[in-house]
Amino acid sequence: MTNLDLDFVRSQFPAFSSPALEGQAFFGNAGGSYTAGAVIDRLTRFYTHRKVQPYAPYEASRLGGEEMDEARARLSALMGVEEDELSFGPSTSTNTYVLAQAVRQWIARDGGAIVVTNQDHEANSGAWRRLATEGVEVREWKIDPQTGHLDPEALRPLLADGKVRMVCFPHCSNVVAAINPVAQICAMVREAGGYTCVDGVSYAPHGLPDIGALGADVYLFSAYKTYGPHQGLMVISRELGAKLPPQCHSFNAGVLYKRFTPSGPDHAQVAACAGMADYIDALYAHHFPGKDARPVARSNAVHDLMRSHETRLLQPLLDMLAARNDLRLIGPRDAALRAPTVAVALDRPAEPVAARLAPFGIMAEGGDFYAGRPLTAMGVDLELGVLRLSFVHYTSQVEVARLMTSLEQVLQP
Repeated sequence: MTNLDLDFVRSQFPAFSSPALEGQAFFGNAGGSYTAGAVIDRLTRFYTHRKVQPYAPYEASRLGGEEMDEARARLSALMGVEEDELSFGPSTSTNTYVLAQAVRQWIARDGGAIVVTNQDHEANSGAWRRLATEGVEVREWKIDPQTGHLDPEALRPLLADGKVRMVCFPHCSNVVAAINPVAQICAMVREAGGYTCVDGVSYAPHGLPDIGALGADVYLFSAYKTYGPHQGLMVISRELGAKLPPQCHSFNAGVLYKRFTPSGPDHAQVAACAGMADYIDALYAHHFPGKDARPVARSNAVHDLMRSHETRLLQPLLDMLAARNDLRLIGPRDAALRAPTVAVALDRPAEPVAARLAPFGIMAEGGDFYAGRPLTAMGVDLELGVLRLSFVHYTSQVEVARLMTSLEQVLQP
């Protein structure tokens, strides 16, 4: 199997040549990744040469609109969905909130219930749970309090009466990090007559998903955690989009990618999202020279390169942490079953421990990471929080080794 060329990867990110970041190993990627150079170049070009109202009949405007359309066309193709099924919004939290309001109106009209989990980050849980105050029945799919595992079999009883219209769950949690069997869950919900909303914020940075193959009706993730600008991306199927009441200006209701966007988009940042596609295509061309493939096949190949590299680097870190008796490793101990977002509960506040790692050139964080529900369910003291160590495919083996050495020193009694 082709291995990831890390030198080429890092050459695509200006952060690795920044004097301000020299000697620093970044382990806070779950909160936001470095930005690919192609994205920065497109953003700069838009602000410099295209900063006019797009889609007007003059050159700068025409080019600006074309670049926005390019982002939607190329990213949707890489994820195996139709172009109009992809929309952009200011953040995943906002996109989820808007979607929840549409579902509220739909359920108020037709009846039914929704299912949420206690494995979720607040963004894909709070907006749905608040619908209970307006009469929507909200059911909870609970994790195993020891492992954080979300068992699909525990979902079946919640679906049994046929009343569930929507099941909202994460591709993987931002603290548990176990990769949920999305395709299996989506098939189960579909068989029961419901739809699925998958929060992919913590998964997409590790390789864009083939959403068409997963079968999710809604899939959301954040571009700024996926090497892009601060935008939220939402894929919504044509079938579900047609059922839900529009949340947009009246004149946009007939356009699916505008139907759940209450305000005008950030033109420059939407256009810059095409740089994410540039980066994926550059990785494919470099690692598979002379080969040609459909966009979704290129994306899947890059996804596998990223995951293979991350898994190889992650396992030694998991083994080291699992062997210690002074901390609790959250989530699976097998790197193949999880994302490289590693949360550990300590016998002391986590934030000062993260601060003690900083002089070693380790950039990490401590806290609850808006994941109070899963941490509480697993018995973690939110006052202490967890130390979170998160990396992606541009992380090197040397950096992980330095993290492990630094942790050994910082965690000494």
